[in-house]
Amino acid sequence: MGSLGTAAMARMDEQLPWFRALSAEDRSWVGLVAQAGIAAFVEWFSTAGEGRRTPSIEFFGTAPRELKRSISLQQTVDIVRVVVEVVEAQTHELAAPGGEDELQQAMLRYTRDVAFAAAHVYAREAEARGSWDARLEALIVDALVRGEVDDGLHSWAAALGWTSSPVVVIAGHAPEGDPRAVIDGLREKGRRIGMDLLAGVQADRLIVIVGGAGSVNDAAKQVVARFGVGPIVIGPEVPDLHAAANSARAALAGLKASSGWPDAPRPVHAEDLLAERALDGDLDARRQLIESVHLPLAGTPLLDTLATYLEQGTSLEATARLLFVHPNTVRYRLKKITELTGYQPTEGRSAFTLQVGLILGRLAESAVSWRALT
Repeated sequence: MGSLGTAAMARMDEQLPWFRALSAEDRSWVGLVAQAGIAAFVEWFSTAGEGRRTPSIEFFGTAPRELKRSISLQQTVDIVRVVVEVVEAQTHELAAPGGEDELQQAMLRYTRDVAFAAAHVYAREAEARGSWDARLEALIVDALVRGEVDDGLHSWAAALGWTSSPVVVIAGHAPEGDPRAVIDGLREKGRRIGMDLLAGVQADRLIVIVGGAGSVNDAAKQVVARFGVGPIVIGPEVPDLHAAANSARAALAGLKASSGWPDAPRPVHAEDLLAERALDGDLDARRQLIESVHLPLAGTPLLDTLATYLEQGTSLEATARLLFVHPNTVRYRLKKITELTGYQPTEGRSAFTLQVGLILGRLAESAVSWRALT
């Protein structure tokens, strides 16, 4: 057995480049596993009779867990193949006279069971790893949803191999069926398209974090089909996973407020739902509308022009009469409003958002004045 183990190590060193690249400690462990396998075969073969029991494959337990992580299943198959070649090369010396065929048949049976044993070991390790990855993924998604972002989040993501940026969070309703199957399908999708994907199902919501997409629309296009019926909301793009809590907050707030716009496109951007989000109590949306609509216009004739234009049902002539200006002046001011806010007052959806922004700005000013008086 000692000479067979030595011969097997020498042949592995000669034929397997990856074996030569292992550390001395790992090479030593591989040698011990190989010798344990040979010893187990000799002990099993020594049991005479047609009713020879199933070969023992407990020798795989000789290897430490770290070795199983550094050597792949394919490399394990290479080890078994080399050991079998070494033993077969010495069949005539090892077998009793006339027993060569019996020894070879036993080798075939033994190596078959060893192959199944190796597959079982790696499958068990993969299952354990998959369960651990699923727990980490759920923790990351939950932390982003709750806004509890710290250094631990990056450690968890690094353990899952996350390296991508920028990042966008997409929220919608979960499809019917097993949530694990939904998440597994998304992971497989991410591997195929070369993007990092993390997903979590919370109650009836499906939350997907996409990293490395060329654009927000590209990210959404890849995962929309995985959601259930109902609205899908795309959060704003952020530079990294640490800032993804902001994208998740916007996406979830948009999903909650999406019923206020039944005809919204699917998917819809969270920023297109600012008005509904603000009316639903989203403080981020209220602040964003005040900053993008009210503040750029405050202290200028543009603010009164916009308010009058909206109050007059978007009528140029009525607005011009009330402001004592020419309709072309109103047109010019409306164009400037579009440039400053990004919203076009002559378009129905934008006009609604501008109206909400104006109201929120007035309320904010009134609150400041009230605090000053009291």
